[in-house]
Amino acid sequence: MEAAILIMALLFVAFVALGVYVSVKVIGAAKRGVERTVTQARRTVEETTLRAKSYGQGGVAGELAQLRLSLRTSMRATQDALHAGAAEDASLSESIGLFQRLSAHGHELDDELKRLEREPDRATVASLLPGLRERTERITRSAESLRWAARDRARKFADDDLDALSTQIDVEAGALRHWSGAETAEPEAAAAASWPQAGGTGGAGGGVDGGGDRVAEQTWPEAGAGVGPGQTVAEQPQAITASDPRQQTSYPWQKTARPETTN
Repeated sequence: MEAAILIMALLFVAFVALGVYVSVKVIGAAKRGVERTVTQARRTVEETTLRAKSYGQGGVAGELAQLRLSLRTSMRATQDALHAGAAEDASLSESIGLFQRLSAHGHELDDELKRLEREPDRATVASLLPGLRERTERITRSAESLRWAARDRARKFADDDLDALSTQIDVEAGALRHWSGAETAEPEAAAAASWPQAGGTGGAGGGVDGGGDRVAEQTWPEAGAGVGPGQTVAEQPQAITASDPRQQTSYPWQKTARPETTN
């Protein structure tokens, strides 16, 4: 009885622990999903605002917004390309490490541009624009270099795989077209083996037509040729022969045959 109570208590504790673990996992996944959704929504709002400023405003504010927009767009495109390629090509892990270092510089520049948007001294900001533009171009150029290198690598692998597949298909197609030699020889061999040729040539056993060509006759196996293994000729079915009337047994009720008379 005590053992049963102990087992039930252990099962209850195990189920409770399992429920707590599952609840924590579900809550964590839901929290990460909410945070991801909020981040994407904030990013969408910021990019929409930057596009509006870059097209709607001129001067220093518009140029700052345009620099931030080009920087964010280039960095996000490179990040998506590298992570998509790393799922199939493990050698891109080093490129991802380099991009993470580049991302640190990109985030630093983006934060600086964001602070300068709220700077009231437009003259000072205008004097800093050439240096900011150069830094933005360097970062975006490096990001584009990584992105296009990853895409070229993926396209090269795809082309090599397509070439190998095309070669295999050509070989298989050529093998499938070699049907004439093998398929025409088989019917001829089957036709030759279906009926045996005549053993004799010419004479009484062979027929000769009017043109002088010999015609092959069908031959049949001789007596004893069809004896199977372990059998004798006596054991084979014998042909039915007609009985001799002179050797038949006569009975009293049968009439005797009258001899024929000649006149």
